Amino acid sequence: MRWLVLLLSLAMPVVSWLSQQGSFGPTNGAISDQYPTLIVAAGYAFAIWGLIFLWDVVFGAWQAFSRRAATAPLASVRPWAAGGFALTAVWMPVFSQQLFWLALLIIWGALACLLRCAVALFDARTTTPGLTAWAWAPLSLHAGWLSMAAFLNTAQVIVAYRLLPTDAMLPWTLVLFALATALLLWANHRMRGNLLFAAAALWALAAVYVKQSGWTVPGSDTAAVVAVVVAVVLAVQTVWLRVRPQSRPALG
Repeated sequence: MRWLVLLLSLAMPVVSWLSQQGSFGPTNGAISDQYPTLIVAAGYAFAIWGLIFLWDVVFGAWQAFSRRAATAPLASVRPWAAGGFALTAVWMPVFSQQLFWLALLIIWGALACLLRCAVALFDARTTTPGLTAWAWAPLSLHAGWLSMAAFLNTAQVIVAYRLLPTDAMLPWTLVLFALATALLLWANHRMRGNLLFAAAALWALAAVYVKQSGWTVPGSDTAAVVAVVVAVVLAVQTVWLRVRPQSRPALG
């Protein structure tokens, strides 16, 4: 399994490069421009994939070659990491082929896998030297970005298939913001203020603000404000979770 994780960590940036070259069809950016939504982020935000892929490759190499990686906690998350990496890689050509329903299932599956990794490694991160920097951190960053990207993808599916009004997107976009906020706050609370998980989500929310504040699409100004509010709430929660005293089990 460790070699599969390493192979899949290397596959993601390769598939991403091919996707951006148009090898599978229109690029992700070109497709996104065809289906504008009130929760889409500015294009610069997707540069975070470079850091995510790089750190995931480091994780793949560390878990494959380091003797310290031969621990039960890491062994238990390898299948989930492999699944998350495989689904992330597969999503790119599937989205380029505009198989939107399948792409939506894939990105939510990838999120489930990588969020499972981040939560599991949070509980075990102090048991193995290097686990935090080389495993928990990269998988947390990946999960944090997907926690917003999955909702962006959901909104695009709604617009692409006109499942809900596309000339009055604000009401259902606010529902997506509420669901995204609930997911982010729950996961962040579960990991007691995971800085990298929160940072990836904040990066996405800031880019949503930049994109929506510069648009003339009806409701975009409100969406920009909502993105800022969600970001502030997440940031405050992260600080509070990290500075408050941790409860200790009662003695006796």
